[in-house]
Amino acid sequence: MHTASVGVSKLCFLLSVALCCLLLLLIPALQPPPQVDRPQPRPQVRPGQSRPAEVSAGAYSPGKRPSPLKLSGGSVNEGELVRAKPTQAAKTGPFPRSRPLDKLELKDIFIAVKTTRKYHKSRLELLIQTWVSRAKEQTFIFSDGDDKDLQQRTGVNLINTNCSAAHTRQALCCKMSVEYDKFIESQRKWFCHVDDDNYVILPSLLRLLSSYHHSQDVYLGRPSLDHTIEAAERVKSDGSVSVKFWFATGGAGFCISRGLALKMSPWASLGNFISTAEKIRLPDDCTIGYIIEALLEVRLTHTHLFHSHLENLQKLPVDTALDQVTLSYGGFENRRNVVGIGGFSLSEDPTRFMSVHCLLYPETEWCPKAQAGDRS
Repeated sequence: MHTASVGVSKLCFLLSVALCCLLLLLIPALQPPPQVDRPQPRPQVRPGQSRPAEVSAGAYSPGKRPSPLKLSGGSVNEGELVRAKPTQAAKTGPFPRSRPLDKLELKDIFIAVKTTRKYHKSRLELLIQTWVSRAKEQTFIFSDGDDKDLQQRTGVNLINTNCSAAHTRQALCCKMSVEYDKFIESQRKWFCHVDDDNYVILPSLLRLLSSYHHSQDVYLGRPSLDHTIEAAERVKSDGSVSVKFWFATGGAGFCISRGLALKMSPWASLGNFISTAEKIRLPDDCTIGYIIEALLEVRLTHTHLFHSHLENLQKLPVDTALDQVTLSYGGFENRRNVVGIGGFSLSEDPTRFMSVHCLLYPETEWCPKAQAGDRS
């Protein structure tokens, strides 16, 4: 009797184990099927429409007007956009595909103009009358003296650097040091430096900078030499070795992204720029190139869209003149070194800046009415 009882218990135990195994096998089948994400359709690109990563710096399709670019008060008028043949920007390649392009407006750019007190009347007032009038809030003029009359009449941002008025390495570096610090304070995306004999073509500047992203390491400009400059390395060594680097000439203008400018801080901020320049004994634009190329190991992006009075401006093709970013004019020794753009007479407009301005902005009050109808 006892043996039969034990047999029944073993049978019940085996049945229980079998039932548990069966339930374990059935549990996955009773669960709801997992949610699977269906592939989303790819965005359609209209025929002829380029993706942002395919946009090249300073160029656009011939015969096709680029999209309006936003200025501080809205979009650029269609009449303000250049329709000449695209110029060739040396070594300015397409924007990397890893980042979207900047949605850039003029208010994102800090334009620094370097001048001196004696040129306020002869040079600065011409700039204020022309391109600066379209970008007063974005343009900061760095001089070596106050001019309350000019500020009250024009409303420009004139900054007295308290630097020497002499055209020496120390004076130039002093002004560049103030420019850099003021840009960092501004929180803007791009720092662009020009001289008081440059005309800045604002729509072209926006197109060029929009081809890059301000968080990247970008140094744009035009060398005045066809080779690198060599200097004794006195920052990272005792000066017993030399270093070679490119620099963008300040006479044509150059632009630096905020991401790169912030990395320059140890050698450029709060007076450090002056001490860095003294160590290598080079002028302001050379010191900029030294910090970026030699110390930070970021290459200068060469572009022919910037122009200084050091080059033969008469060789610049007229049909590409309005595509450029900066223009200049010859000094006292060569007053005929100007772009060959028609408009005002040479006696009225020896620099051609007024003629360029009226081609870009024919609605300007002092521009000839007939010239407004010529630009269709």
